Amino acid sequence: MSSTENASAKPAFYTVAEVARLLRVDAATIYRAIRDDAFPAIRVRTRYVIPATAVQRLAEQAADGGGCVDVAAMAAQRRLERDVARLSERSERGRR
Repeated sequence: MSSTENASAKPAFYTVAEVARLLRVDAATIYRAIRDDAFPAIRVRTRYVIPATAVQRLAEQAADGGGCVDVAAMAAQRRLERDVARLSERSERGRR
């Protein structure tokens, strides 16, 4: 693959700074959302990278739904699902 093809290829991952620029928010906002489990990211040692497909999926949800995609609500839903799963596991272990 030539360097011209590499330059025009879409990235598989974005840095936090790149996503912040794309979304026109401060990088601290993205870091908070990641920490609150409201934004998808992969941690590689001390750095985070964000899958380009995740950013695209959020944009598509907003465009398809014709409204606002609330990542805080998504995070709350994920936390609730995780808590329910934990309680369910504890309950199962207690029955055995």
